[in-house]
Amino acid sequence: MIDVALVLSLMAGLGPPASGPATVWAAGDGADGSAVAKRLARRIARDRPDAFLYLGDVYPSGTATDFARRYQPVYGRLADVTWPTAGNHEWGNRTSGYKPYWRARGRGRPWYRMRIGGWELLSLNSEAPHETRSPQLRWLHRVLAKGDGTCRLAFWHRPRYSAGSVHGDAPDVAPLWDALRGRARLVLTGHEHTLQRFQKRDGLTEYVSGAGGAVLYGLHRDSRLAFGLAGATGALRITLTPGHARLDFRSVDGKLLDRSRASCRRVVDARDRGGLDLPH
Repeated sequence: MIDVALVLSLMAGLGPPASGPATVWAAGDGADGSAVAKRLARRIARDRPDAFLYLGDVYPSGTATDFARRYQPVYGRLADVTWPTAGNHEWGNRTSGYKPYWRARGRGRPWYRMRIGGWELLSLNSEAPHETRSPQLRWLHRVLAKGDGTCRLAFWHRPRYSAGSVHGDAPDVAPLWDALRGRARLVLTGHEHTLQRFQKRDGLTEYVSGAGGAVLYGLHRDSRLAFGLAGATGALRITLTPGHARLDFRSVDGKLLDRSRASCRRVVDARDRGGLDLPH
């Protein structure tokens, strides 16, 4: 069943621009209702982004009350441009919290795709089944088979690789990562309350942007990291254009913390003319 509100908004020209340039912000673990989280959200909103990717976690357990008291006061102002993925904190109460909140905004699906800035963005779900024969993996393989190229950005909650002192690597999400090899260029995650950029691996560069709130974690020394910062609230600002991306980690005060760039091969798919591909 298709999200009618979402399709209608895209037909009316209210969705994100399919071809660049486009400004995208990404942050997770910030729906705690704290003052610093609200400051970060205000900074993002002032940039008037074309899309905001919320990388998961509504505290403490993603109930309808938590969405009303913790998420809405922080990121509610960005609801019209927000494209979420579910975190471990809210997935257990998804039927009363996550799904009703996002369904009312035309974004209630557990995984989906969209186009923006000449890239294809894939919202995947590290909390739903993602093993080889799962519905999510079958959907992902179908999507990736539709068009050659690497101009794809995938985002989900728990990072495949992490130098964080609390969670570390998540080997169970390897099927998501492995499916993207040679078919995507960027992976964004949250969960670990730090800012991390990894060296390219399997043609993919992973960014952890989980420092959106008041509770921050530490980092271990890790040779896989190209950049890592603990103890600072911030988010990832991305400029997407066809074939290229610029990615800046910014602090809550707007300070540039890290800058990187990525290039990709355009995804060519003559059969797919729509802006979204939602699961049935």
